[in-house]
Amino acid sequence: MAKRPQEDPPKGSPAWMATFSDLMNLLLCFFVLLFSMSTVDAEKFQLVIASLQSSFSVLPSGGSSVGDGQLISSGISQLENFDVYFDATTTEDGNTEQTPENEDEEEEDSSQGTETQDQALKQEEQTQSEAQQQKEAQESVEEQALAESEKMAEKIEELMEEESITSGVKIDFTTQYVQLTLNGALLFESGQSDIKEEAYTLVDKIGKILENYDSNSIEVEGHTDNVPISTEKYANNNVLSAFRALSVMEYLTDTTSLDPAKMKASGRGEYEPIADNSTSKGRAKNRRVEINIYNSFYSEE
Repeated sequence: MAKRPQEDPPKGSPAWMATFSDLMNLLLCFFVLLFSMSTVDAEKFQLVIASLQSSFSVLPSGGSSVGDGQLISSGISQLENFDVYFDATTTEDGNTEQTPENEDEEEEDSSQGTETQDQALKQEEQTQSEAQQQKEAQESVEEQALAESEKMAEKIEELMEEESITSGVKIDFTTQYVQLTLNGALLFESGQSDIKEEAYTLVDKIGKILENYDSNSIEVEGHTDNVPISTEKYANNNVLSAFRALSVMEYLTDTTSLDPAKMKASGRGEYEPIADNSTSKGRAKNRRVEINIYNSFYSEE
């Protein structure tokens, strides 16, 4: 039997294909390099290059060649992991790695924070201490003032007994002053502010007592009941009470040695009652003149 003729092997790729493939590989590497360089932070890039060069010798050709873009093939793969490597060497569990400088700064900040807190506590303690001292000082002054007012009241009571004032005047005292309350019916006619002649003797005796306190501030206050009044001279109870207080003060300054500069008069009208205005007895009590003799702690200079 005759032999079959041997077939020629299939023709291979053209020769230019090998050169073309090499060119494509080079272009691919070039674009990979460009992409890697474009996505790397410059500062991180230099740090990683220096670290790799000194510690691992991953890039034996040196950081300068990389910086210039002349990477060898073994270094290309490392470019893709620059950020990962940098983060791994500078952070741990999301926290920046502590350096001696950072630790010193934190210690300094902590120390400053502690000092600030201590200063705030000291300031608060000092403020509380000053407030407590001020409170104690005020309480001490009030105690002394009350004691002085009480002593003044006792003395005035003695003087009233010497002047035979047994009725029509009530005496009381507070931390600020000794108060003499004069019955309005003894001093004035109803709806009038002129002192009655029969009341002159009483007011003269009161003035003689007040002369013992001519260095103290003295205030004369007028008060009325709530019965409305509207006359040509007195438009309302405020005006009437003010005129009555002024009449008493002027009489005292005219008949005694009391200094007018140390005295003042005011009208309170019907707004500070001491009794029930629904009864005639209560209204009679509310029609009054009060003379406040301030102690040395509350007297105006």
